[in-house]
Amino acid sequence: MSNPLVLSAFTASSALGVGVEPLLMALREGTSGLKPCDFESAVVNTWIGEVPGVDTAVLPPDLAEYDCRNNRLALLGLGADGFEQSVRAAMSRYGADRLALILGTSTSGILSAELAYRERNASGALPDGFNYRTTHNTASVAAFVRAHLGLRGPVSVVSTACSSSAKAFAAADRLISAGLADAAVVGGVDSLCLTTLYGFSSLELTSPEPCRPGDAARQGLSIGEAAAFALLEPASGAPGEIVLSGWGESSDAHHMSAPHPEGRGSRAAMQEALDRAGLSAGDIGYINLHGTATPANDASEGAAVAAIFGNGVPCSSTKGMTGHTLGAAGGLEAVISALALKHGLLPASVGTQTPDPSIPIDLVSNPRPAPSLRHVLSNSFGFGGSNCSLILSLAPPGEPS
Repeated sequence: MSNPLVLSAFTASSALGVGVEPLLMALREGTSGLKPCDFESAVVNTWIGEVPGVDTAVLPPDLAEYDCRNNRLALLGLGADGFEQSVRAAMSRYGADRLALILGTSTSGILSAELAYRERNASGALPDGFNYRTTHNTASVAAFVRAHLGLRGPVSVVSTACSSSAKAFAAADRLISAGLADAAVVGGVDSLCLTTLYGFSSLELTSPEPCRPGDAARQGLSIGEAAAFALLEPASGAPGEIVLSGWGESSDAHHMSAPHPEGRGSRAAMQEALDRAGLSAGDIGYINLHGTATPANDASEGAAVAAIFGNGVPCSSTKGMTGHTLGAAGGLEAVISALALKHGLLPASVGTQTPDPSIPIDLVSNPRPAPSLRHVLSNSFGFGGSNCSLILSLAPPGEPS
């Protein structure tokens, strides 16, 4: 990237709590926010990552038509870490029409449709109060956030399953490089719903215990929810800035739900991110794995990582802490990567007990300090082989970004 973008503000809310403070504490201590599934009386033997406070969040009266779990989660996330104030300050600098909004989501407000379906009348019609456009619709979360913040620039939603909100970062870079915006709010919001719980269970991809990424006895994923946002602006070159230094995208075109067994698509995404950042494999100090704890995904990603980096780069999946937050995973794990850089730490692969010996990578078993960490790669790979890798970098003291 010839003109790196700085993450001038960022926030994330997950099962670990609202805002980055509880997230950072968990990263340092290696604790998990997963719990046995009790969501909407779902009969699924699995564990989930549920964000506290979503059910009690209240949308502003003038935006009540957008009320659904996903938009309540978005509101909760926007209110943390002074993020709204940072966006409004950026609007005063650039103008509301020059600040873009690009969000990723997968489930969006599906829960609202599920609840409405329970209330259909004798003829099968959904209740009059159900508004598909402002709740279930994939575009709903961006429309709500745009209206809530008063943004007037380009707006779009990326919905490519689990790579959605990572791709939002790449899309923002393209938009700013094209001169269509000066800065961008990016991220992702994805909330729990019955469709994903029962759907992944029917595919035999959910684990009856807290997920164990990269473990020899891994049984599947733990589904979670999250809201993560970042403000991207042109980097100033000041020391200590955290910048989006590279990204790569690819498509496996292999199978509608299984990754390529050799990780060809994910390998291509990682290599493109390195090339765009002007870095070599040896420059990366930590890899935040997609690491869903499903047998196929972890083996495929492990093969791809080993092909490029060997086993000399510390790696971990943080989904054992937050659950797999689907369309919000890329945004959440970009924030985790930014925290790792800012505070010089390597997050652990929480839940992993016995690393799979057939996956030749260096899994971090316990959190540990990494004061010289400068470049982090974060992977997000979705169903259908939609892949995205991001590289975040820290400008060291005395050097420009």
